[in-house]
Amino acid sequence: MHQEQRQRAHRALKARGIARALFAHPHSVTWLTGFAPPIQLGPHLFAGGPPLVWYEDGHFTLFVVDAHTADTTAFDSQPDGTVVTHPGYTYEQPLAGTDHLVASLRQVLAISGQAGGAVGIEERSVPLVASATLLDTLQAKSTVVPIDGWLEPLRTVKNGEELAKLRENFALADIGQAAARRAVQTGGREIDVWTEAHSAIQQAAGRRVPLGNDCVVGHRDLNFTGWPLDYQITSGDSIIVDLGTGLHGYWSDGCATYFPDAPTSEQIALHRTVTDALELAISLVRPGAIAQEIDQKVRQLISDAGYPTYPHHTGHGIGVSSHEGPRIVPYSQDVLEEGMVIMLEPGIYLPGETGVRLEDGVLVRSDGAEVLTEHDKRLP
Repeated sequence: MHQEQRQRAHRALKARGIARALFAHPHSVTWLTGFAPPIQLGPHLFAGGPPLVWYEDGHFTLFVVDAHTADTTAFDSQPDGTVVTHPGYTYEQPLAGTDHLVASLRQVLAISGQAGGAVGIEERSVPLVASATLLDTLQAKSTVVPIDGWLEPLRTVKNGEELAKLRENFALADIGQAAARRAVQTGGREIDVWTEAHSAIQQAAGRRVPLGNDCVVGHRDLNFTGWPLDYQITSGDSIIVDLGTGLHGYWSDGCATYFPDAPTSEQIALHRTVTDALELAISLVRPGAIAQEIDQKVRQLISDAGYPTYPHHTGHGIGVSSHEGPRIVPYSQDVLEEGMVIMLEPGIYLPGETGVRLEDGVLVRSDGAEVLTEHDKRLP
């Protein structure tokens, strides 16, 4: 599980003279190990300390609370992986999950503490107690090097294992979009549409599935982004439904715009223009394409049609994060590579009146783009 990812990280660290490192960012932990702790619950007393990964000379040790032991067996069976668990919930003694994590970490680091050299640490993500443990144990003979963001460029190109997880998520999001389309009707609310979509997704998955992004009616003053609320869908309205599912530690995305009744001539024109912009964006995707140039050409199409350009990115990468590199934005010189998975999402918004956004996910292939999303974005 995720052995290729760990090999990439090992080569990158070795090339920079880093023989030991502590990873703490949730995206780093998932990318290196395949373990994704449950989200949506937020911090709680029984969680123990956050998952951490200690790297040393090509071997990766995952620290997790004992409640997740069953979820880490695949990683623990890898030749370059070890799992160390610590107690979380107990009724026999006071709750002290973070203290138990520190004790486990200190025990492993004590063995490593005799070696000198550079030690990498994701400083912005490591909890203070773990950072103090690391420094107390190693600093006497070692130099601490910040490695925040080092893994992000390595994450942009997906392998087969990652693509399988992404495809499963895109299929779930497509199911949610179909349910959302059916739920849109005059008199309903944003939250009603969202609830139907989320229910359909979780029924299909047979488990809880985190759901993100937007569900906003056109008559909102800020009508291009927002959580679903009790805004009512009115006659002649539009509703943008942007759904992203998080399963197996990976995310999907995708957007469509629906109408409770026959769209107006203006809405039809908006939808046609955004459709053309999305098709143009997809046609520009190929290895060697520059993100900035894709962004510029898609925005220009919208502008040439006489509409205001959208106040957000044209696209973004996706993986263990719902929004990662490459970013399809005006300043980005990122060059697309085969194996990247990116979202493309042009839109037109008339605040307080109506709006249209359409979004597809694509895999960069040697001969262009493979569209991974299949939700119905057509007008009714």
